[in-house]
Amino acid sequence: MKNLPQTSITVLDFDDTLAITNSKIIVTLDNNVTKINATQFALQHQSLEKQGAKFNFSEFNKVIGGKTAPLFQKALKLQSKFSSKDMFVLTARPANAAKAIHVFLKANGLNIPLNNIVGLEDGKPEAKSLWIANKVAEGYNDFYFADDALKNVQAVKNTLKQLNVKSKVQQALVDYKINI
Repeated sequence: MKNLPQTSITVLDFDDTLAITNSKIIVTLDNNVTKINATQFALQHQSLEKQGAKFNFSEFNKVIGGKTAPLFQKALKLQSKFSSKDMFVLTARPANAAKAIHVFLKANGLNIPLNNIVGLEDGKPEAKSLWIANKVAEGYNDFYFADDALKNVQAVKNTLKQLNVKSKVQQALVDYKINI
């Protein structure tokens, strides 16, 4: 891969990376219905799924009460320096959420093409890793990846290392300030 021309890609998670929202996933388990946020979904998806939980993403298809998150400003800087043609949002949200995400990003100055907003409807780290591996197969060889979930960051970092491509992988950390 070292002799190929550099083909760069930026891949950013949505929830708690580019935006903080009040959108929830509705979880039904043993006839009990609860709602969880994006962070809880990332952490608990596999465990809940193994227990037989069913997920309803109807609310998660919307961006409810959205505010920009830690890496939004960095994404804007990357857009102004390189354009957003090879910038992607890779989210565990369903594909149906792409339009709402696109509207939110555009309203805040980030013009990622609608086709570059990918909803996996899957909270497993392997889902993001597999998507990244497919992008390597398409010819990308210089990656910037950011996600708030450490499991996703580690999985993608391991995949990129195994595929021997240039990469920077970063965990986005939300700074929740408490006012007392």
